[in-house]
Amino acid sequence: MATYVMLTKLAPEALKRPSAVSELNKQVEERLRRECPEVKWISNYAVLGPCDYLDIFEAPNAETATRVALLVRSFGHATTETWIATPWAKFVELANHLK
Repeated sequence: MATYVMLTKLAPEALKRPSAVSELNKQVEERLRRECPEVKWISNYAVLGPCDYLDIFEAPNAETATRVALLVRSFGHATTETWIATPWAKFVELANHLK
């Protein structure tokens, strides 16, 4: 499986009260388990900066990773940016095979 990093920025109206963040997270987690059971969540972080969250997950392919991002966006409170993450050792191996 490939590793993906997803940055999420919430709309201001998504968090009108402090408890809303955990409620929204629970809804997203339940839907991901139901609709993307092949996805393995590695970790998630609240971050300071232009985005609110950084999530790391494994998915079998880019199509499944896209479904994850679309599902998060479907709640209508967020925008996402998703990247594939290549382990450093694999990156070096690929670089060494270039001519």
